[in-house]
Amino acid sequence: MTGMTVDRERNALTRGTTPRRQLMAAAALAPVLAGAGTGIARADSGSAGSGGQGLLQPLPTAESDWTDVASELGRSGGVRRRMLYHTDFTRRDLDVVSYGIKIQPSFALGSHVAFVRYSDDSSLLMGDLVVTEDELQRVSDALAAHGVGQTAIHKHLLSQTPDIWWTHVHAHGHDPVRMARGIRAAIDCTTTPGPRPEGEPEESPVDLDTKGIDEALGTPGVDHEGIYKSIFLRSETMTHDGRVLPQGLAATTALNFQPLGGGKAAMNGDIAMIGSEVQDVLVALRKNGINLVTLHNHGLMDEPRLFFFHLWAVGDAVKIAKALRPAVAATLVEPVGSHRK
Repeated sequence: MTGMTVDRERNALTRGTTPRRQLMAAAALAPVLAGAGTGIARADSGSAGSGGQGLLQPLPTAESDWTDVASELGRSGGVRRRMLYHTDFTRRDLDVVSYGIKIQPSFALGSHVAFVRYSDDSSLLMGDLVVTEDELQRVSDALAAHGVGQTAIHKHLLSQTPDIWWTHVHAHGHDPVRMARGIRAAIDCTTTPGPRPEGEPEESPVDLDTKGIDEALGTPGVDHEGIYKSIFLRSETMTHDGRVLPQGLAATTALNFQPLGGGKAAMNGDIAMIGSEVQDVLVALRKNGINLVTLHNHGLMDEPRLFFFHLWAVGDAVKIAKALRPAVAATLVEPVGSHRK
């Protein structure tokens, strides 16, 4: 499929199509899903909406706008893509094993939250907290006591010890400091360590054929603390309860590769999909030997409605990347290159 054809199909499907046009688009994608192509696939009719007209818009911010939030969280964060104030709480305290592989913290144990400021001077909080099974109920109670909601509770790994859960969090209002206080209360119910001391060395550079991974997935990845990450963002205008979400917030496909030596890697990550893409992605993943972990939502009121496949594979890293490409191509996403999730 040529780039021009992809653009025409994307534009038509975004505006809204007849069932006949949808069938034609699906037929055109068949070679891609069979592993013979690499183009971007379809979206639900009308999924891009009106580009956010009549909705509350996010505002650009700087780190200095979030000083009180950082103080309440007990650590500093950073602004991503000009609008997301992101703070990391990676669980470096946990020794987790999945299928006999020791999970590196930056591979699959990254608690994080993001704040967004809106044109009505309100703020939105979204995030994902990694908790042990023993911590889950206390964390849930602490979040509820501070008005922070939970929108999903699930696992990202199979056959794991100890049992680890991921809970997605959400809040909206005019007091981001109160939201941050709720996150801090939840974090304090866990053994999550404090931020790394400044100047502390990170893990050694990633030991993988990163050029081969980039070529296989069609985007440059990023080496983050010894883990190689390939990131894609949904292309539609995403909204939540009348607010436009900055691109990438709660709408990201992230594929992480943990080196195992000799060019091999463990791969864990998730693919963001609209409902009409789910079955095509499932077939493409299983046809190419990628293991499914969970299928679920991360949010409650997102438009278009998103679903996520969490994934697992072990083997030659470049072969895994090639196996993932048809599934990624079956979704409406854009690579972000060197941006981090």
